Amino acid sequence: MRRFKYSLASLLILAVAALSVPFTSIEAQALCINVKKANLRKGPGLNYEKLWEVFKYMPFQQLAKKGEWLRVQDVDGDIYWLHERLITNDFKCAVVKQNKTNMRTGPGTNHSRVPWSPVDKYFSVKVLKVENNWVHIVDAMGDKAWVYQPLVWIR
Repeated sequence: MRRFKYSLASLLILAVAALSVPFTSIEAQALCINVKKANLRKGPGLNYEKLWEVFKYMPFQQLAKKGEWLRVQDVDGDIYWLHERLITNDFKCAVVKQNKTNMRTGPGTNHSRVPWSPVDKYFSVKVLKVENNWVHIVDAMGDKAWVYQPLVWIR
């Protein structure tokens, strides 16, 4: 029984040590992907599994940092890790929250849809300005449009 207590105590100490691996928790910060494509990983390093690939302007909320790796949260609340050289906070970006979202030529439903509308969920864009609940955006191809603000997640 004494041996079991020491083993249990050793496991508890190891568990606490493993949970205290240093990563810096920070005040949540908005970030945007600033490269054509970026891999989101399960952990902070290239040796961790690639879970998802995202495109330019995908927004994230930064939760923590470990070395050059950032722990981030997406529009769905999912948590990933990505390398800091893939992101910027120099501008705001947004992602569409639902399928078949209309993009318009101006700020309102009285404006026609752009030729490439509608777009689907996870379409990421750079925010140019917000005007009366409408967001003026530009996509990675340089095409501009307007979208109703409640239909996008802006960071």
